Amino acid sequence: MSQPKFPQIDPPLTREGSLNEIISSIAAEELSLSHILNAEGEKLQYVLGTLPGLSGAADLKEVMQINQSVQDTLSDVVSHQMMLSSKLGAALGAPVLPGPTGPTGATGPTGPAEGAVGPTGPTGATGPDGPAGAIGAAGPTGATGATGATGPTGPDGSAGLAGATGPTGPDGAAGLTGATGPTGPDGAAGLAGATGPTGPDGTAGVIGAAGAAGAAGATGATGAQGPTGATGPNPTSTAAFAANTQGSSILVALGGSAIPLPNAQVLSADITPNAGNTVFTVATAGTYQISYHVNTTLSLLMGTRLVINGVNNTASTIAPVVSTPHFENQIKVNLPAGSTVTLQIYPATLAGTAVLVGGGAGASLTIIRLS
Repeated sequence: MSQPKFPQIDPPLTREGSLNEIISSIAAEELSLSHILNAEGEKLQYVLGTLPGLSGAADLKEVMQINQSVQDTLSDVVSHQMMLSSKLGAALGAPVLPGPTGPTGATGPTGPAEGAVGPTGPTGATGPDGPAGAIGAAGPTGATGATGATGPTGPDGSAGLAGATGPTGPDGAAGLTGATGPTGPDGAAGLAGATGPTGPDGTAGVIGAAGAAGAAGATGATGAQGPTGATGPNPTSTAAFAANTQGSSILVALGGSAIPLPNAQVLSADITPNAGNTVFTVATAGTYQISYHVNTTLSLLMGTRLVINGVNNTASTIAPVVSTPHFENQIKVNLPAGSTVTLQIYPATLAGTAVLVGGGAGASLTIIRLS
């Protein structure tokens, strides 16, 4: 197997030039990531139907699928962005070799030597100490040589490219509503009024004499048995049960969102669901008992209710003042033929996302005809 051969670059790259090439490649990758983020944004606009020229938006299931796709792409982009940030930091922190040192300047000439020392006189006989002689003058100091010229300074390296600004993070979730303050104490009870006097008992009346018992009449003949009437309709033959056990994520809009119930369906022939398993049509008129349960993975400040024939049913509504993961209710209601029933979840304040419990009763609806 032959060894790899790298192409010759003419003129050869310097260390500074190599670092500039690395930083340029990082800038190009950042530009590519910005195009990817823009494409994901336009994808969401297309699905939601906000782009000019579109006639309508996708349904909730398609929106959730695209939302998952966009989330996966953003996760990959963030991972790549972290790698590029580390790579850019390493490139900007790499030292650049200094330019060559300039030549050393010439040494200046040495100044003249000090003046000549006079000859030493002969040593005389030691006599009494005479007066101190005058100090001789010091010889002249030699001139300092000229300083050599400073070599030229090497050129500064070119400035690195500025890194791309990271995307703005999503807004934080709205804070929970504070708990209701305690109820004030009851007021003091008023004074009891005085009891009126009891009236006197009346005089007992005289008991009358008991009358004589009459003779028993003769037993009449048994009449012929009438024909058996037709069997009436069995109310319990009209019933339905449907559930959601797959842990669905529901984007809860301000006006409320229907909960799909596609699992464990047991429906009589006169109760039928729509294609999204959110609206159940009851063909037979009568008095019905309707109950539901909703269980979420987290406590939510949201409410639940039944929407019957397009109108929110007040008796079925649960509107908690604090966050809760469990909702359930049961009502009795008269339904005309062809009535529609929908289980709905709605926000107390702001729109959000509710995640139903998976692998069990995330949500269920029961409809039973009583009469």
